[in-house]
Amino acid sequence: MIKDNQERLNRLHVVLDALVIAAAYVLSWYCMLGSGWFETGGVLPAWFYMRALLVIVPVYLILYTVFHLFTPKRVQARRAEFANICRANVIGLLLFAMVLYLGRKDPYLREFSAKLLACFFVTNIAAETLERSLIRQTLRSMRAKGYNQKHLLLVGYSQAAESFIDRIMQNPEWGYRVYGILDNHKALGEQYRGIRIIGKLDELGTILSMNLLDEIAITLSIQEYAGLEKVVSACEKSGVHTKFIPDYNKFIPTRPYTEDLQGLPVINIRRVPLNDLFNATIKRMVDIFGAVVALVLFSPVMAVTAILIKLTSRGPLIYSQERVGLHNKPFRMYKFRSMEVQDPKKEQSQWTSPHDSRVTRVGRVIRRTSIDELPQLFNVLIGDMSLVGPRPERPFFVEKFREEIPRYMIKHQVRPGMTGWAQINGYRGDTSITRRIEHDLYYIENWTLGLDFKILFLTVFKGFINKNAY
Repeated sequence: MIKDNQERLNRLHVVLDALVIAAAYVLSWYCMLGSGWFETGGVLPAWFYMRALLVIVPVYLILYTVFHLFTPKRVQARRAEFANICRANVIGLLLFAMVLYLGRKDPYLREFSAKLLACFFVTNIAAETLERSLIRQTLRSMRAKGYNQKHLLLVGYSQAAESFIDRIMQNPEWGYRVYGILDNHKALGEQYRGIRIIGKLDELGTILSMNLLDEIAITLSIQEYAGLEKVVSACEKSGVHTKFIPDYNKFIPTRPYTEDLQGLPVINIRRVPLNDLFNATIKRMVDIFGAVVALVLFSPVMAVTAILIKLTSRGPLIYSQERVGLHNKPFRMYKFRSMEVQDPKKEQSQWTSPHDSRVTRVGRVIRRTSIDELPQLFNVLIGDMSLVGPRPERPFFVEKFREEIPRYMIKHQVRPGMTGWAQINGYRGDTSITRRIEHDLYYIENWTLGLDFKILFLTVFKGFINKNAY
């Protein structure tokens, strides 16, 4: 059974981590002290530094346990694992430093090399990351070849069951093997992507008694939730690990925010990290700093563009257009004028088309290279926009799309941006509005400062040149 394999793997993982910690520490000692590259042997004898491993190794193993670094890697994200490695090592470094500070009266502790600590911190993070990458790659290779498989049963046929099966098929390295599906409404033998209906829900107890399964996934359709308690009770009696895959992803996001109201779980329909005051403040500070830096860097480009616009066409230099922003409030968005002056009533409900005669010669260039968007840096400074976020639309299109596209208005829960997750994935200009909104919602629900920096970085390579800008 997979449980026995997992226990052996966990024990092996602990041993490997202990060896990696010790090796990283010894390597750091050699580089900083033993080799003579930085200090000739140091003040303290080598045996004292080596004896410290008797404390360092168990303390770091405890920290790794606290930060869930021994949990199965079947579907654990690399980024989350790396973050936990860094957190554990930061805490370890702080504990190390605190012990040395409190014991500074001891001559040995007072002379302990700070360079060694710094080198060990960096080396250990790198070594642990490499070790886990190798373990992950080895396990995935084994699972893709049919070894170390986890056998599970799906209870209930629904869209959730189909989505789960789709992901298992797309990721054979996870090592899941579906035994079958139990459902009261599908015919025996009916199948989805090779996974068959093998019985009714009443047969769950009989199948569990065979002790053939490692895991149960409850994938009941939302219409059958009345029987959920009975299914959970049967699974828990068997002792088989059980997970619940809800069939309400159409109206509840992938990462709902759950509150504990004195023991009563409360699920918020949508989690918006930027509703948190600290997150919003940090993002605003980055916006202001980034806008100022960008204005300085692009000021020569903006000056040349302004001159060319004035020399080649009549009309104002800056064009402002009403857009809908945070909390559905309208604002004026600034752009370099790229079209001939036209009737505002006709313009506000019309998109630009290929070979549009209204676009000037200079306008065609600055639209394709996104130079026309640079004045929006002033929108960022005054707080109407952010560097990163969903692109704002004109009121006419907002009213149109709010009726046609489910969850469209959710994009207005955050500030609109100059660039966004949808734009770097190719959804700019005349592209699918539905796919654009899906990407906007992903950004809103999964915002981190790191994601913002990633989008800004990719914008340099993917976002400036826009083949859909006419």
